[in-house]
Amino acid sequence: MIINAILTHPRLKLLLALSRTPHGIIDIATPALAALLCLGHFPSLSVLLLGLLTVFSGYTAVYALNDIVDYRTDKEKVRYGGYSDGEDFLDGVLVRHPLAKGVLGLTDGILWAVGWALVTMLGAWLLNPVCLFIFLAGGILEVIYCRLWRVTPARALINGIVKSLGAVAAVFAVDPQPSAVFLIVLLGLIFFWEIGGQNIPNDWTDIEEDRRFKAKTIPVKLGLVRAGLLSIACLTVAYLLTFMLMWVSPLRFNPLYLLAVAGLGAWLLLFPALRLVEENDRSQAMALFNKASHYPLSLLAVVLVRIIIG
Repeated sequence: MIINAILTHPRLKLLLALSRTPHGIIDIATPALAALLCLGHFPSLSVLLLGLLTVFSGYTAVYALNDIVDYRTDKEKVRYGGYSDGEDFLDGVLVRHPLAKGVLGLTDGILWAVGWALVTMLGAWLLNPVCLFIFLAGGILEVIYCRLWRVTPARALINGIVKSLGAVAAVFAVDPQPSAVFLIVLLGLIFFWEIGGQNIPNDWTDIEEDRRFKAKTIPVKLGLVRAGLLSIACLTVAYLLTFMLMWVSPLRFNPLYLLAVAGLGAWLLLFPALRLVEENDRSQAMALFNKASHYPLSLLAVVLVRIIIG
């Protein structure tokens, strides 16, 4: 009863919307996947619980930071009818950009982001001081990414790095001296998945507003056809790197697990990207974004089954 009352509180729902919490919860799967593949088994209960809290608070803070930094540009978009709610879009499950729409105060948003950032910094320091510096670097890069909206589509590269840092921090949280090869493959996998399955389709859905405001995104600068082909290329690389990451992990996967991963990758990444190119449609961009968002979660499910039942 108490938890339900808290979660349905109007102000809290707006704060959760600011942090895109439904998406953030799914994103927790990425660092969890990285940590388990690095270790090959579950970490201690204390590390597991502290890690989950730190990861949740980190995503909550960084997503809120994105909206705070983009407050003025998002407000311009809203003024011209952008950011519709109620669409079949993961980031629109709650109110999209509540700060820009004026339903949540900027001060409340800043306090929310700062509070969760402090929780993240404390948790990261307790796990491994390296994790704290990774989080701070991620916050700085996120600000730079937002500021480059009207400057260059190459900002997508920064976005790929930022999303990868959460997984890298999770590895250092469970292994102070991880394998360099494992880290490189992990970085590549998350980087290409983020650009092909998140950044490009997300910007695709906002292309009309971005054109109006002269934004420099990949779909705007390359056009929809080439942006779609780039998305397929990036997701194909991410798909192949998934198997390489499983190979360099201390966990051993029999053909049944590999077949499951192959099917999940095709269903959540490759087929939606192909449909996007074929139909060149905004709804397919949303579908790709939504399905690709669940890819790390699907991999985590496979890894959990492998660890639990062998």
